[in-house]
Amino acid sequence: MKNLVKWLGLSLLAILMLAACGTDKKDGANANKNDSNTKDGAEEVVTPESDEKLKVVASFTIIADMAREIGGDFVEVYNLVPSGTDPHEYEPLPDDIKAATNADVLFYNGLNLEGGENGWFFKMMDAVNQKDEHIFSLTENVEPKFLSGDGGRDEEINPHAFIDPAVGVQMAEAMRDALVEKHPTNSDKIKEQGDAYVQRLQDLDDDFSERISTIPEENRVLVTSERAFQYLNDHYGLKEAFIWEIDTEENGSPKQIKDLVNFLKDHNVPVLFLESNVDERPMQTVSSESGVPIAEKKIYSDEIGNPGDEIDTYVKYLKYNMDLIHDELSKER
Repeated sequence: MKNLVKWLGLSLLAILMLAACGTDKKDGANANKNDSNTKDGAEEVVTPESDEKLKVVASFTIIADMAREIGGDFVEVYNLVPSGTDPHEYEPLPDDIKAATNADVLFYNGLNLEGGENGWFFKMMDAVNQKDEHIFSLTENVEPKFLSGDGGRDEEINPHAFIDPAVGVQMAEAMRDALVEKHPTNSDKIKEQGDAYVQRLQDLDDDFSERISTIPEENRVLVTSERAFQYLNDHYGLKEAFIWEIDTEENGSPKQIKDLVNFLKDHNVPVLFLESNVDERPMQTVSSESGVPIAEKKIYSDEIGNPGDEIDTYVKYLKYNMDLIHDELSKER
């Protein structure tokens, strides 16, 4: 019933916003979060002239930052899910629907981050009648990893692939190619910017691979609250442990905490990592019962911060996490 009410509300909102918008595309963005661009309201998207900017909509903060880095002066970016908001269960706002209606290109993560084909993102795409050729998943070429679920079998795709820099490279390549296709009048410059950005991510990946090799092998265990770091752990050969697999209504249950404490007693785990966006109490209980300390700094998982925050770009996000993991697992205790 809750999902039905949400969907009916979204549909009504879409109808109201489309009626309000008409064919005027001048005021489609939220000034706090995004940029907007004036464009004559034709039903078919017109190939931009050299001095026109693509109107880009991104599903959450990391993708929005990628679009600004790769598109540069040739795009105006509107971000949907703001920092501090769950990207799995988002309820679009009126300005979101306006921006999606007027967008030239829309990027989403995929891998079930936005709720999959039946989630909020595609419901909004249907509501605003966006065409498939304007909508791009950035993880089409990413091999999904699965969460086992209570039944002990693969049941749900882990959406947090972007935590791994190697996946970031694939996502950036997909975005670069899409923006080149959508803005042919400036395709050479966009490709140049995209190639440079991809190389920055590749350099981070290479650097972290080398730094991981300097950590004592017995210390290469990443313990977090949620199993968000599965892709990164597999890529760099880190063992993983966690309290819960994915955010649910039972995060940090007594059984989950007991299971992790038992794991810590059986393994030489030097430190625990606490994410920036989770309840601290379950990991504090684990630390208290196991005697394993929590790292002084928090690790980032689902998002980057707002402009001006310490971690306000994807590159900073990756570098911060990699520095933290390396430094904490390398410490002598």
